[in-house]
Amino acid sequence: MSPSSLFSDRPSRDYVVVLANGEFPRSQRALEYLNAASKLVCCDGAAVNAIEYGKTPDYIVGDLDSLPKALCARFADRVVRVAEQETNDLTKAVRFCWSRNWRNLVILGATGKREDHALGNLARFVEFARECPEIKLVTDAGIFLVATQPGRFRVRTGQQISIFSISPNQRVTSQGLKYPLDDLTLSSWYVATLNEAIEEEFELQFDESISPLLLFFAD
Repeated sequence: MSPSSLFSDRPSRDYVVVLANGEFPRSQRALEYLNAASKLVCCDGAAVNAIEYGKTPDYIVGDLDSLPKALCARFADRVVRVAEQETNDLTKAVRFCWSRNWRNLVILGATGKREDHALGNLARFVEFARECPEIKLVTDAGIFLVATQPGRFRVRTGQQISIFSISPNQRVTSQGLKYPLDDLTLSSWYVATLNEAIEEEFELQFDESISPLLLFFAD
C-alpha cells in the first residue's frame, strides 16, 4: 500500500462519479471531483440536481421512484431500472459500475438531508471497499476512505483525521498522529475521532481479518 494510493488532495484520472441523492455537493473539492469525472452515474432522483447544475448523467440507476417521468422518458437510453428493494439506490449504482468493470469510483452526495441515510451509506461504503479498495466518498467537509489493510497514508501536517471500525473488537496502533493509538480497542465510534497528523504521513496497524477501518480526512 503506497501512501499516495489511498489519499490525494486532487482527483486521480479516469474515475467515475456516483452521485447519490443526498445534499448536492457545494465545496470546491467535491465539485472538482464532479466536474473532472470521466463518467457520471446518478442514483435515481440525483439526476435532477445534476441536470440543474449542468451535468448530463451518463447513466441513471435505481428503482426510479424519485425520477420524474419526464426525465425518465428524456433519458430512456441511459436509465437502468433495478426493481429489487433489498438494497438502496447507491448500492444499485455501485454494482452497476462494477458490472462495467469501473473500479475507480468517487461517491458524492451520500450524506446530508437525512442522517439515517448517511449512516446507511457509510456502512455500505465500508462493504464496497472490500471489493473496490480504491473507492472514495467525498463530502463538503472532507473525504472518507476505507483502509482494508495496514499501511501508511499521505496527509497534510495538521490535518484532522477520524478513525472508525465497524467491529467493536478492532485494535489499532498508530504512528504520526498527535494522539497516539497504542493497541487501542475501537469499542465505539467516538473513541478515535478528531485526531491530527503531525507529519505528512501516518501509519496504522490493525488486524485486517477483524474489520477494515473507515477513515475521515477533514478539509
